[in-house]
Amino acid sequence: MADNWSLEEVAATVADYFAMLTFELRGEPYNKKEHNRRLQAVLRGRSAGAIEFKHQNISAVLIELGFPYIDGYKPLANYQELLKSEVARRLNQDVALIELAEELVEAPAEVTPDIRLIEDIFVPAPVRDRPVSYERRRSPAVPRREIDYLAREARNASLGRAGEDFALKAEHRRLWQAGARKLAERIEHVSRTQGDGLGYDIASFETDGRDRLIEVKTTAFGAMTPFYASDREVSVSDERASHFSLYRVFKFREMPRVFVLTGSLRTSTILDAIQYRASLP
Repeated sequence: MADNWSLEEVAATVADYFAMLTFELRGEPYNKKEHNRRLQAVLRGRSAGAIEFKHQNISAVLIELGFPYIDGYKPLANYQELLKSEVARRLNQDVALIELAEELVEAPAEVTPDIRLIEDIFVPAPVRDRPVSYERRRSPAVPRREIDYLAREARNASLGRAGEDFALKAEHRRLWQAGARKLAERIEHVSRTQGDGLGYDIASFETDGRDRLIEVKTTAFGAMTPFYASDREVSVSDERASHFSLYRVFKFREMPRVFVLTGSLRTSTILDAIQYRASLP
């Protein structure tokens, strides 16, 4: 079968993905393998692996459109132009899914989960799957939607505060379990005690007493969800790279986990310039 997917194939695959995404955002169970099997029956000749790749492509498009994605389908770039168009078209028409996303990104975070073992919290940073021909892009391939729901979630002050509180607990537990209990008691939540202009949220320590400056970014969605960094945060990550750590808290409303990016954000992430300040000449 030809590599290029037809409009009918793409439309069926996007519809299936959106059905699973609706279940996921509602917190309802669904079976990915069963969805794949059913789709194979519709897309005769397309393998389970090919469908999986196409679902990963859809995740990549949704992220670039500023919309939540299915955590189990890691974003995969280099997708068909036809797929991008179909995802955007369907997203604009799916009022129920948009309303669900709006509710989730604005919802307050009322509870900060307890932490028992630090091994249950910290996980390796995810690695984005890339085809051989992938090239690092400095700007999104898809124009952003008028409403960027991921940006709206990033502005959710309640979620941000809860994520910082969670990271503070995790950091205290990390040092406590490492036997650095005196250091654990000296951790300072500087974004509260000194304001949020320092470029980091928590002043902590390595187990040998060196400074660890922690900026916390929180999302209720998957680990590959982009986050937003201020000029000040990027500058501090440059100037104090040997001490700077970004704690990415993800899946906060379900089972929070944290991965850590150390050093300058210019080297640990791809920074896209999405906003400019304009002054009169």
